[in-house]
Amino acid sequence: MWRVRRELAVFKILGAVACAGLAVYWWVGGDYRGVILAVPAAALIGGMGLRDLLAPVRLAADESGITVVHGFVGRRHVPWEAIRDVKVDVSRRYGRRSEMLEIDTGDHLHVFSAHDLGASPTEVAAELRRRGT
Repeated sequence: MWRVRRELAVFKILGAVACAGLAVYWWVGGDYRGVILAVPAAALIGGMGLRDLLAPVRLAADESGITVVHGFVGRRHVPWEAIRDVKVDVSRRYGRRSEMLEIDTGDHLHVFSAHDLGASPTEVAAELRRRGT
């Protein structure tokens, strides 16, 4: 079972609260351009934090297959036979290396970052390959 680290969810919620506080501060001060920036930021970051709290487990594997988060907080079970490919996409930008786990089921492509999994996508892919064979 791979899940979002609890600290990330807390930081997102705190960031949303900070943006909301800035929106109130700018509203009282009459800076409505700042409010226009802060309110959507608070809503977006708050929504991401809420998702992390409501659906912390992004990927789980058992003998019958995997269960992935589908949509905002929904779950979808995929049997091992339905999984076509499990791979890790590695990219380098601005001197940083990032990995994304991609699980292809034919009709859906499920993509997970290291932040979603709380672990290295390479390690998770190796574990899924071991379990799926």
